[in-house]
Amino acid sequence: MVEAWALIEDGRVAKARDAHRIVPWWSFTKTVLAAAALVLVRDGRAALDEPVEDKPYTLRHLLLHRSGLVNYGGLRAYHEAVERNEDPWPVADLLNRLEADRLRYLAGEGWDYSNIGYLVVGQVIETRTGDDLEGALQRLVLKPLGIESARVARERADLDHVAMGSASGYHPGWVYHGLLVGSVEDAALLLDRLMTGDLLPPELRRDMLTPFVLPGPVPGRPWAIPGYGLGVMAGETTGGLNVAGHTGGGPGSTIAVYRDLNPGSRRTAAFFRTSEDQTPTEEGAFALLSD
Repeated sequence: MVEAWALIEDGRVAKARDAHRIVPWWSFTKTVLAAAALVLVRDGRAALDEPVEDKPYTLRHLLLHRSGLVNYGGLRAYHEAVERNEDPWPVADLLNRLEADRLRYLAGEGWDYSNIGYLVVGQVIETRTGDDLEGALQRLVLKPLGIESARVARERADLDHVAMGSASGYHPGWVYHGLLVGSVEDAALLLDRLMTGDLLPPELRRDMLTPFVLPGPVPGRPWAIPGYGLGVMAGETTGGLNVAGHTGGGPGSTIAVYRDLNPGSRRTAAFFRTSEDQTPTEEGAFALLSD
């Protein structure tokens, strides 16, 4: 098993192990998508609380997973196709299989984790910038934060030198909102700079970190009071930390990238494992923040 991690303190790498290894960021990509969307809000090119393309949900609903859009995580055929190492379905085919036009609840009146919601976020970013997702994320977030290793993986060959664990040959197109890959160190640095720098004005960062509190604790995972903000998992851990960041997982590996929000702390950590069990990966990141 591969384990790699980085601890950032006061903006610099304080401890690290194999932290230059290039890994899939999985759902930590959602944090980057949210940051890009909020940059557009900052610049007046998008609005948090206006309907998206005449739909009944807003950008805030999408970022909070409160849009009512379905998730494909519960679609058995999806997982079976991934296991058979097939090529991804066209987006229209996926949406048709999910009956994605039918909201599962009224926007803002429920909560359900939705990768489809973040597919829509990515589409909004592309529409408002006139660029593809790679170019938009580089220009809006990655380059301003000085992150050099991260890129969007589009084809199988894009993962040839990425630590994929048992998922050799995986097609990144199965992550419909886009899959960023980058170093473990850069994942930690990105979140650290996002939380402490001036990419987002204070009011938007407050919006990002204000969670919709979910029922907790989470059985088997180190969350006492879980919640979800704008593109970040945010809440209290069983060890008493107040954190924000994201856990991500897919075939063959998991990553957890978190900032300690407790007063006086200046730590951000990223922890990666070639295991699909998210619990020890989160515990590894939280242990770095507590050490």
